[in-house]
This record gives sequence, structure tokens and C-alpha cells, in this order.
Amino acid sequence: MAFLKHQLGQGLFGLLILVILTLGVSCEKQQDIIVFRYSNSQPKAALRSQSMLFFEKELEKRTQGRILVELYFGGVLGNERELMDFVTMGVLQGTRGAYYADANPKFQLFTLPFLVDDWDQALRLMQSEFTADINRKAKERGFHIPATGISQGFRAHTNSKLPITHPDDLKGLKMRVPPQEVYLRTAQAFGANPQEIPAVEIYQALKTGVVDGQDNPPSNIWDYKIHEVSKYLTITHYSTGPDPLMVHLKWYEELPQDLKRIFDEVARETMLLSDQLNREKEKEYIQMLDDSLEVNFLSGEQLKPFQNAVKPVYDYFVSKGDFSYDDVESARREARKAEVSSRTTESR
Repeated sequence: MAFLKHQLGQGLFGLLILVILTLGVSCEKQQDIIVFRYSNSQPKAALRSQSMLFFEKELEKRTQGRILVELYFGGVLGNERELMDFVTMGVLQGTRGAYYADANPKFQLFTLPFLVDDWDQALRLMQSEFTADINRKAKERGFHIPATGISQGFRAHTNSKLPITHPDDLKGLKMRVPPQEVYLRTAQAFGANPQEIPAVEIYQALKTGVVDGQDNPPSNIWDYKIHEVSKYLTITHYSTGPDPLMVHLKWYEELPQDLKRIFDEVARETMLLSDQLNREKEKEYIQMLDDSLEVNFLSGEQLKPFQNAVKPVYDYFVSKGDFSYDDVESARREARKAEVSSRTTESR
């Protein structure tokens, strides 16, 4: 099996396994059981994966076994690009990961640098009607998205060269970025030399010097063992992102109405749990990382050079037509709604 995996490559090997599993279910004639196969690249211990274990348990229980959930973690079926392609093809029924722009390009708006200031704002935005509309429009591209959470928290930079306290410190550094254009453009705006590398390959890229650094939420930095091959961690809370549960639309549409209702209900609860876990654990992860990395927290005036540097990123995506400045302002209004309401009440 290991030889076959080496010969085919991770993605083709994963596709082969999925095809075999699909044929196996057909041969067993499990006509009353609907299988939902899901995969993400994080290991089983990661908070994203832990929330999906809740999803598995609750969905099977509430459907009384009519839906069987199969979970595959740690990139065993392929990297995030391959997993998204498998969902598009329908050989995999669901995933969470980096390629949400395939479902709706407007999801990229959520990753814009300094769009929101903190967890409260990010949560309000993800749970707003603005986001629900983006979820619904994913159907136009063949996806059902019952809920969207926050992608594991706010991103932080690590590197092996120097502490980062100003965008100038990033100039010329080879920084791994997710294969998403917003992160690529943001890294370039900071002056870095971005390298698009899949998440499961970050550790080796850092260890061998292919890149000098990267950025990820603290939970990913820990789960992927990035702290073992880095020296410095800089906390700026410069960006978070969406974490939609992306489901193959045809599979979902073939569910009976009662199972659709239960599936969506459990999915929403799962994403709320995921956000809760990530928020509660973020400080804990930073404390664990502090044992092996030099940690720098930037705030207030220290952030202004970073905020000024990324203004062209907004201009680029608006000119490209993925979203408008009205969309950006609508998102910010949703994120700050409670704050505005609170200030209005106090003024009375």
C-alpha cells in the first residue's frame, strides 16, 4: 500500500481509496444508509477536526443511523486543493479548508487584512445575514454551505530570521502563504517574497530552508509543529478568514427533507462549537508556543505601518470585481453592529 501511495502520489491515491470505498458501499447494498465522507488536512487532535467528531456523533445519533459519517484527517486523502476537487467531483461529500473561493469568490473578502479588529467582530460578521447570503450563492457553483465559522482564529507570523515589528522586517523574507490570492497580495504588500505551499508541506519547507517563515493561526502553528522549525512569533491579529463547511450540492439535494433539516442543524452547531473552541484555546496555544519561540505582541500605533501597507490590497480586489467597496463597508457594519448599538444606548 505504501509503494502504491508513493507511485500514484497523495491525491491520486486518495481518489483511488474514495472510489474503492464508494464501490464498497454499493456492493453492500446499504440502500437505507446514506454515507457522508469528509476530510480536512489538519490532524485529528486539531480543533477543526475535533469539531467534526462532534458533527459525526450528533448527525448519526439524530438521524438514527440513516446518515453514516466517515472522517479522514491529516491529509490522508490529499492536500486541501485535492480535497476540494474531490468534493467538486462528488467522490467526497464535504471538506473545510483553504479553497472556499471555489464555492464563492466573495469569501475572499473575509480574509482582507485588518477587516475586523477582534473575535467579537469576526463572530458577528460570520453569523450575519451578509455571510448567509454568500453561503446561499455557493449553490451557483455546485456547493451547499449550511454554516460558516472562523478559520481557526487570527493569523500570526513566524520566521527563523528576526523579530518582526515593522513591515520593513518582512522585506525579502521568503514567506510561505496559503495558495489564495488575498494572502499572496498581502504578503507582497508587506514586502515579503511569498511562496505558495500546501499546509501539509510547511514543516518540511521551513526545516529545509525553502522558506524563512509563514503565517497561520496559533492552533495551526502548534498542530503542524511549525514552532519546532521557527524562532520568532509575531502577533498582530492582522487577518482571520472564513471556515465554511463545503458540501457537494447534488449529494445534499438528494437527501429527504427531514434529513436536510437535521444535517443543517448539526452543521450550524458544529461551526459554533468550532468557533468556541478556537476562541477559548487561542491564548493557551500562544502560551505553549512561548516556551519555544520569542513572542512579540504588536498593537495600537505599532500596527499603523502594517495597516497603511495593505491599502493597495483592497484596491486590487475591488478593481478585479470579486467584491466592491460597498461589500467591504457592509461587512464592517455587520461586524460592528453591537458596538454601534452600545454607543447609541450610552449616549441616551
